[in-house]
Amino acid sequence: MTEQLIGIDKKDLTAKAAEMSKNGFRLVQIGCTLTDSFEITYSFDKDYVLHNLRMTIPQTSPVIPSITESYLCAFTYENELQDLFGLTVTDMKLNFNGAFYQTAVKTPFNTGVPTNPEQKAK
Repeated sequence: MTEQLIGIDKKDLTAKAAEMSKNGFRLVQIGCTLTDSFEITYSFDKDYVLHNLRMTIPQTSPVIPSITESYLCAFTYENELQDLFGLTVTDMKLNFNGAFYQTAVKTPFNTGVPTNPEQKAK
């Protein structure tokens, strides 16, 4: 198995996901790491080759577009990003609005950054 890592800007994410879907790639996972910013990795597979798209999002504007238009199954990962990290994912096909996980601490993987503004209003 080989692997590729490609940096991507969030404005290009939905088009790239649509291209991956059209070309027969399956979504493997969406992962997030919080350091000085959010590092979000989208992993796709085709013929035992992983194609990872990685974007970096500043903590001050944690808003990303949904890829559920191309990969409906992404709703699980995207709701996880909202509930555990406090990101806002726009235009999700199935949005649990902060109620996908029940946690003792709101956004437990992001305790030092303001949480999702849409979730605060609820």
